Order: sequence, then C-alpha cells, then structure tokens
Amino acid sequence: MNTFTEENYLKAIYHLSLPSGCASTNQIAASLNTKAASVTDMLKKLAEKELINYTKYQGVTLTASGEKIAISIIRKHRLWEYFLVEKLNFKWDEVHDVAEELEHISSKELVNRLDEFMGHPKYDPHGDPIPDSNGQFKSHELKPVSALLVNEKGIISGVRDHSTAFLQYLEKMQLTIGKKIRITEINNYDHSLTLQVADSKIHISREVANNLLIAL
Repeated sequence: MNTFTEENYLKAIYHLSLPSGCASTNQIAASLNTKAASVTDMLKKLAEKELINYTKYQGVTLTASGEKIAISIIRKHRLWEYFLVEKLNFKWDEVHDVAEELEHISSKELVNRLDEFMGHPKYDPHGDPIPDSNGQFKSHELKPVSALLVNEKGIISGVRDHSTAFLQYLEKMQLTIGKKIRITEINNYDHSLTLQVADSKIHISREVANNLLIAL
C-alpha cells in the first residue's frame, strides 16, 4: 500500500514527464511546493519500491508499476471531477481540491461503479481525457487558440491552466468547454485576439489564448 504522499509524487512525475520523458528534482519540488531535499528523500523511497528510475543529478522516470499507479490516480481524480460537476452541480473551478482528496480512495470496485454510473465519460470537465479501467486514454488532438489565424474556428475542448483564477475568468467570459469560436481579429501590437462566440465578440489576451485549447 502506497501512502497519499507517494501517490502524489507518482502523479506529479507522470505529468512532468509528458513533454520531455523525465522529471527533474527541482521540477517535482516546484510542482508539489516542497523542498528539493525532501524530494530527494522521497525519490529514494520510491526507487526502493521499484516505482521510479532514479539516479542522483539525473532525470526521474516512472517504472511500468509506477506509471500504472499514477494513471490509476489520474483516472480517479478526473472521474470524481466529472461526478462533482455533472451530478452535484459544482462549478468546474471548484472541483480540483475535492478531487485531490477523493483520488486516494483505494476501492477499485467503487471507482468502476462510479465510471459505469456516469456512462463511462471520456473527458473530465476541463477537457482532459479520463483513462479507462485498463489505463487507456482516448486522447484528442488539441491546439491553443493562439495558433489560429483570422477566420479560423474551433470548439473549446480543454485548458492548459487549471488554476481557479483562470477557470473563473473563462466562466465569466463564457469561454467554457463546448463553445464554438471563430477568430475575427488579431492585434498586431500585442497579439491579443477577438473571438466571435455565438452573437458576441470577446477580446482576450495572448496569454489566455495560449492556455485555452480547441479541437478543430
């Protein structure tokens, strides 16, 4: 049985490893808001359990066993987020911290029944793919709104920034999952964008456009 802290480390390493294939001690420390020395101690424990591949001063990678646990935690987290939004009427900016607690429930039967009860959803409220019971993702190709040209269009399908502040901003601007958008203008000075959303025109910064993902 792994502790909650160990599971959080495995999940963090999984996410940090996606772009480059490995995670550094400093990246893990920043992600978990802890000290590098504490990270080093935990990495040694996880390596002893054969859940990670770790050599001092080199990147950290998950073993097959470690990756299986990380994906299981991600599956539970995203299923609970979906449940909280769809069944308990939480807003999408309110569910992360609650799901952080619920993701450590160990009962596979409960999680599988939760999945079945909700009709096996493929994506969580933020557009992230939910792994199935075998750990398989149904991913979709997304790109940031900032990559679009004038008159190009798409459907909002995910976010890079999961912070409460960003999600609340998108909610206020009515730029939520499933909304159809079209680029009507790109400002030459600061590369901010104007979007056509239904009958409204919405102006967003380049930073917002970089963190808002669409499916074409």
